[in-house]
Amino acid sequence: MQCHPSPLPGCYLIEARRFGDVRGEFTKVVHSTTFRALGLHTDFPEVFYSSSRVGVVRGFHFQVPPADHVKLVTCLAGRVHDVVVDLRRGSPTYGQHHAVALGADQPRLLYVPVGLAHGFLALEEPALMLYFVSTEHSPQHDRGLRWDSAGVEWPLQRPVFVSDRDAAFPALSEFESPFIFSQGTP
Repeated sequence: MQCHPSPLPGCYLIEARRFGDVRGEFTKVVHSTTFRALGLHTDFPEVFYSSSRVGVVRGFHFQVPPADHVKLVTCLAGRVHDVVVDLRRGSPTYGQHHAVALGADQPRLLYVPVGLAHGFLALEEPALMLYFVSTEHSPQHDRGLRWDSAGVEWPLQRPVFVSDRDAAFPALSEFESPFIFSQGTP
């Protein structure tokens, strides 16, 4: 397992190792020893997945304190344009985004620290996304940013599908962040 820092402090692209033989393949997606060595969170009390059609945009999602959480995401089937936006006041990358390709063809995960919003565009279907989160879902702390407000160049030319809920989120410019950047935050 290799961890590569992204341009956003505390956010990592993790390349898992895939093992294959005549039976198929095996991939380890969480390795506590490796994560702890980097100072990354290792306790994920809630794990869930979503399935999306081509052109679906989900996000940008996050939870605010005291239910804020770390996310670890990967794409098990299909392919997505995965994006995070830094919402941490005082961060050298506040308001900036970082995008990576995640797909079934490569065993890669994105480690999303507290204070980053997460979203993606499904490029191949079914886009099956697996999420590990460090706190359970809390509807009263669930928030988001409008998908088209962070300067992201989405790679699909045709119209996208966005839920009514996601379309109603505030723009990044209208959002007052409760997150504060901490220099030692992985």
